Amino acid sequence: MHFEGEQMINAPIEAVWAYFMDPNKVAQCAPGFKSMEILGPDHFKPTLNVGIGPVKATFTLDVTLEGLQPPNHAEVKGRGVAAGSAVNITSVVDLEAKGSAVTTMRWSADVAVSGTIASVGARLMESTAHKLTDKFFDCTRVHLEPPSSTPAASPASTAGG
Repeated sequence: MHFEGEQMINAPIEAVWAYFMDPNKVAQCAPGFKSMEILGPDHFKPTLNVGIGPVKATFTLDVTLEGLQPPNHAEVKGRGVAAGSAVNITSVVDLEAKGSAVTTMRWSADVAVSGTIASVGARLMESTAHKLTDKFFDCTRVHLEPPSSTPAASPASTAGG
């Protein structure tokens, strides 16, 4: 399966880069995150609980960061296994500063799933992946964007009530 997207994040590119290079911070937003073993600055093993339809699995992934070009480009490769299932992920992330406080993130991911989870949950995999991706980026924005980046009522509009 191939996925790609673009996200606008109201944070400077350096902050977005630093966030995504910290596996513990990224893990806070990973749906189903269970635990993390850090093997090096660019090598880690997260464990995630994944459910697709009636099939539930716990994947331990072996993830490496490659092709790093701070603060603009990273490649992520992951391979994981669960009881009766396996997954291979290759992802590319490109960041671009849009002014001093906004970053555009373009990303793509190729995901190959095999085994029980693929055969039983095949029809639900794509929609589940989209839902999990949306949850991940919503959470990421909460951690990266300052509270003032969301429109708030000005004092003038709330006074006099």
